[in-house]
Amino acid sequence: MIWIIIAIVIAVIFITTLAFWLIGERWHLLRPSTWAMLRANGLRRIFNLSAIHGYIYGRWTIKYLGILRNLIYPRLGTRGMRWLRNSYHGKVLTQENAESIILLNHDIPLQDLEQIIPYTLAREIVLTGPPDVVVSECGCRNNRREACQPTQVCMVVGKPFTDFILEHHPSSSRRLTQVEAIELLRKEHERGHMHTAWFKDALIDRFYVICNCCKCCCLGVEFMMKYGNPVMASSGYIAQLDENLCKGCGICVNACPFNALSIKDQISILDWDKCMGCGICEVMCPNNARSVVLEERKGTPLDVRLLVGKENPSQ
Repeated sequence: MIWIIIAIVIAVIFITTLAFWLIGERWHLLRPSTWAMLRANGLRRIFNLSAIHGYIYGRWTIKYLGILRNLIYPRLGTRGMRWLRNSYHGKVLTQENAESIILLNHDIPLQDLEQIIPYTLAREIVLTGPPDVVVSECGCRNNRREACQPTQVCMVVGKPFTDFILEHHPSSSRRLTQVEAIELLRKEHERGHMHTAWFKDALIDRFYVICNCCKCCCLGVEFMMKYGNPVMASSGYIAQLDENLCKGCGICVNACPFNALSIKDQISILDWDKCMGCGICEVMCPNNARSVVLEERKGTPLDVRLLVGKENPSQ
């Protein structure tokens, strides 16, 4: 019965949105940024409703994520969870990797990225530099009664996404300079929030946003920890310990978004399989006992400084 209700709701939303488009001048929905999104998606995606899905997601992100979290996700079976992570997933970034995207100064097309993003989506990443960056309200934090602050921390990267967000959410988004974007990343990192790069099929099959995620609000973390659905890929790093500096205080245990740390015999212990290499334990440790190091068994980092050399040897 619940799936019939969900199907009806989705059908009504699609039909209503399509009707709005058909009379776009009157309703002011077909704005320049909307046309740009449609052109970027291509006719194929319009015919299979992906473009409409993308419009709904971008236009009403907070409500969309609320419905996903409260109504749809708890009722998904194994196939549904697999579909979700193949159409909506993220890559954990270290602080340096996140900054390297913002500091990009030339275009980078990357293909065949199975080691970086081990999902059926996002086999290509197009990064345009210097990137256009807009910060907007976090849909995850705005779906919590007691949200972590600040809430304006989602960094939309690249056109046409940035123009779409600015035009449809003028009061809750703003463009960032390169300096402002780096400062936002660093402040969020210092708060114990991790960086993630997200990919979504409804908004062109490519990277489109850097989220600054907290363990208590992030839906991606909730999907992994509560439901066991691995919608995030490891950063390609792992946390290592200097036992001489560790005091066994447990701060890193409480800070880790993935429950990868514990205390045993007054020493911080790492669960290798659970560690996603986000670097939160490194920044939160008061004794500088933790640091992140490359771990090839965890995959390839989304580090444009390294990837440029591999994809473009002449640069």
